[in-house]
Amino acid sequence: MLTRASGDLVKARKSRIGMAAIAMVGLIALSVIAAGCGGGGGGGGGPKVALLLPESKTSRYESRDRPEFEEKVEEICGDCEIVYSNASQSVDKQRAQARAALTQGANVLVIDPVDARAAAAVAKEAERKRVPVLSYDRLILSAPSAYYVGPDVQKVGELQAEALSRELREDGHPNGPIVMLNGSPTDPTSAQFKLGAADVLEHAGVEIAREYGTPDGSPARARSETKEAIAALGKNGFNGVYALTDGIAGGAIAAMKAAGIEPKSKPTTGQDAELEAIQRILAEEQFMTAYVPVEPEANAAAEIAVALAEKKKIPPGLAHTEGLLAVRVNNGPEEVSAILLLPVAVTRDNVKSTIVRDGFWSASEICAGPHKKDCEEAGID
Repeated sequence: MLTRASGDLVKARKSRIGMAAIAMVGLIALSVIAAGCGGGGGGGGGPKVALLLPESKTSRYESRDRPEFEEKVEEICGDCEIVYSNASQSVDKQRAQARAALTQGANVLVIDPVDARAAAAVAKEAERKRVPVLSYDRLILSAPSAYYVGPDVQKVGELQAEALSRELREDGHPNGPIVMLNGSPTDPTSAQFKLGAADVLEHAGVEIAREYGTPDGSPARARSETKEAIAALGKNGFNGVYALTDGIAGGAIAAMKAAGIEPKSKPTTGQDAELEAIQRILAEEQFMTAYVPVEPEANAAAEIAVALAEKKKIPPGLAHTEGLLAVRVNNGPEEVSAILLLPVAVTRDNVKSTIVRDGFWSASEICAGPHKKDCEEAGID
């Protein structure tokens, strides 16, 4: 479970996000460049930075995280070499990819683990070879990590549940009940999301009529789980859906539509701000998504990874920068230095002022084809 470094940081976290995070990344960039990483044309021959992402079912990894991370590494370290792999949701494949990166002489491993516990073996092997590991987006558990960069996981769950409980009250159903679709049972991070959400739902008096753990966050499994819930509860037996991710939300919404249920009548949460989810939100099929800007997350990870690969100290300004939380998190055996990013609730009312403004998705991408009318009605052009 995540732990904060001080009460002041806890109080500050509700107001820190957005452009200040991007400013922080620029500050780190200056510090790392000054520390002596090569600049210029990307000729190779310098430190090797390995980026290991978990899967491609969630579109952000290939469309956002990878290019943002690689671009920042190349910008600040022209002679760095990037070793990239995607595990396609396979623990064994990710383990083999990590070992291959170590064999190739990687100076740092940046790992978004398929399974936070299974990845411990990789982290321990890297430690034996004196190669630092940066946990990215999900914290590797029960093993040494040099750093963690990712969302404030518990806060994401809280944010989703707060948005859903408010909407249920406005709809005249303050007690729900709801269907709860959590993440993969094998991913300890899912338990942290659930902890944040369940606490808010309990205090709001929202009843959970059916609850599922969705293996691999699969949209297909989410659709089956929602279909099962509808069969058990009936079309009118629930009034909302807590879905951990946008992929899960998409599966749930597909099941509701197949059962003749108007998705708008069952507010559904999500996370990741996937393009399809933003389009569903504008079409009033999905209620909200929790958005953690990928650019500052990937950029901060790239800055720290380069510093680790160069065997330089992490810039001290990192711990005092407006916009991100510099804390310690507990991964089992030790407290790990961490940078946490804070989520933003995106609904139909603020897609333009968050997603479009930040350039996460452009208006032309969101409004393509049949979505043009939805965009016009929401004031997006």
